Amino acid sequence: MDNVLDPLDQFTFDAERATGVASIPHPFWVYNRPVDIDGLRKFQHHLRQGLLARRIQPSPLPFGRHRWVSVEGPSDIEIVATPRPRGELDAWFDEQATTPIDPEHGPGWHLAVLPFTDGGAAVSLVISHCITDGIGLFTAIAEAAQGRDAPISWPSAGSRRRWRALREDAGQAVRDIPALGRGAAAAIRLARRARREAHGAASASRPLRLPSGVDEPLTPSVATAFVDADEWDARAHALGGTSSVLLAGLATHLAQRMGRVTADGSVLMKVLVNERVVGDTRANAISSLTVTVDPASATTDLRDIRAAVKQALTSHQETRDDERAVMSFVPLLGLLPKRLIRLFDNTVVSSSLGAVEPAVVRPDGTDADLFGARVSYPTVTKALMDSMGGVLYVLSATAQRQVSVTVTAYQPGYTNSNANSNEALRQDLSNALNDFSLTGRYIGASPNT
Repeated sequence: MDNVLDPLDQFTFDAERATGVASIPHPFWVYNRPVDIDGLRKFQHHLRQGLLARRIQPSPLPFGRHRWVSVEGPSDIEIVATPRPRGELDAWFDEQATTPIDPEHGPGWHLAVLPFTDGGAAVSLVISHCITDGIGLFTAIAEAAQGRDAPISWPSAGSRRRWRALREDAGQAVRDIPALGRGAAAAIRLARRARREAHGAASASRPLRLPSGVDEPLTPSVATAFVDADEWDARAHALGGTSSVLLAGLATHLAQRMGRVTADGSVLMKVLVNERVVGDTRANAISSLTVTVDPASATTDLRDIRAAVKQALTSHQETRDDERAVMSFVPLLGLLPKRLIRLFDNTVVSSSLGAVEPAVVRPDGTDADLFGARVSYPTVTKALMDSMGGVLYVLSATAQRQVSVTVTAYQPGYTNSNANSNEALRQDLSNALNDFSLTGRYIGASPNT
């Protein structure tokens, strides 16, 4: 099996190292009874095989392609000794998101259990986005929950001596040279197209300015709501959209409420698209559509947003090969000044993971009462997040006839950007759902509310 990183995976790793911003996918399960620890240990044993049994070994060449190598997974599960009230679940998830994980040195993920004082329990899994994306993680979870080991093995970290690594990576770089020419031509075509289609996105692009000196750490707020799946689908249909378009509409509405808009009042949104195929070993088998939408009618009519997403998908299909070709330049990013990295201010991310496999909700062998997922940024500082223009990431997944909707947000100067502001963001999410005539149930509440 080829263990050379896909260009997008290398870009994800290099960007994390350059900016210090680590993206952490964070699925979780909530039980209204104790967790079967023996069952959970079997689950963890199978997670330690296949896709998650790897780390990234950088090339000894500054322009070389990195490689996947094998790594032992965590030796055991963290089981919190002292039960905590269910109302502290949100805070515990925040604590779990700060668990040290490292895609280069390991461990790349961490599994933990929190008993509740009312007899229930929660299970948390945090992982580096450099190891896998949401769909890849859900696939690994489903296989582990069913006791299956993925038929994947990675070379050991010491399997290549330095001179062999230099020779092989130099050879890979030579083989990549023709792709650089194609990438340069593709970049020119995409730049010309972007200039023709430029609206708010062009004015929002600016170079990254990394802050110097020590700055205060910042944890963007996170809030999760659960909405009845039938209610969610019915509302999407009534507004002329689909489940994923309703999520995009909700993200658009939240962005408007927070003032996360471009100069003309529109919302610049990235809609993530799954491109994972059977047997795919890429960490990030995704692409994104950039959509500029008017938020004015989001709560009453989704047809304009649906049309904008459809048009963006058509354009994306036309430029997909060019976008992949441009990724050939990724190994050269390490040679460029970090100030040349460009970001988009005010961008909103909408990611619908769809309906998960039934096995995903059974980490201990039995169905959890709730399943959801979060995205955290635990290593960021306030100055860096301010320089990036903040973040608004809206994520959904459907399981147990419930749609989990998680919002991760930091907007400079906005109410929920203050310390300990998960509750403020939860209120924002509640109000936004109400504006769509939807009712959310919130984690940390008792099982009967």
